[in-house]
Amino acid sequence: MRVVSLVPSLTEAVAVSLPGVLVGATDWCSHPAGLDVTRIGGTKNPDVERIARLRPDLVIANEEENRAPDLDALRATGTEVLVTEVRDVPRAFPELDRVLTACGAPGRPRWLDDAEAAWASLPAPAHRTTAVVPIWRRPWMVLGRSTFAGDILARLGVDHVHAAHPERYPRIPLQELLDARPDLVVLPDEPYRFTAADGPEAFPGLPCALVSGRHLTWYGPSLTEAPRVLGEALRAAHR
Repeated sequence: MRVVSLVPSLTEAVAVSLPGVLVGATDWCSHPAGLDVTRIGGTKNPDVERIARLRPDLVIANEEENRAPDLDALRATGTEVLVTEVRDVPRAFPELDRVLTACGAPGRPRWLDDAEAAWASLPAPAHRTTAVVPIWRRPWMVLGRSTFAGDILARLGVDHVHAAHPERYPRIPLQELLDARPDLVVLPDEPYRFTAADGPEAFPGLPCALVSGRHLTWYGPSLTEAPRVLGEALRAAHR
């Protein structure tokens, strides 16, 4: 198989499960470290001609991360495109299994079983916390309805304020975020790279959890350790 991935989390899943199968990946595909494949642009602006020249058997994509016109352009070259849809934790596991099977995996990898078990055995949260979850600033954007990251947080006892918003990633003015008076602000390091020096200062008096975007938003091998890594970051914000 020759596979091109347009999704960082799928890149990691295929690379660790089927070494040598990937021939192309986006500029944002940072895991596993040292991945040596042709870079084909970003998730939102892949170089269709470069991908076609790689003659892949399959391109793997996601309905949220990749744009339909780009996927249609790839199909027009005769390239097969598999598109995933993952908006909650339970859906991640069969979708990952589907991707890996399409890429030639003879069975489920051990990490996928371990990841599913890690979430299945997660104890019920002792208490629940409300949060706003910015994913961008200038303008401020937050998690809204039906997001994978929102479901991850809910399973860890964090109910984000905009879960019922009609948009999935709404733009919300900063003052409105402050007026919501959440218990916590969750600041991931992607897609916007929030840091201790860039983000918390906008929310004076509120505890801020700086979390790994890979563990919050990626569905792949990172799911195995995500409950622990995110749990530690969320608890640290209240110390």
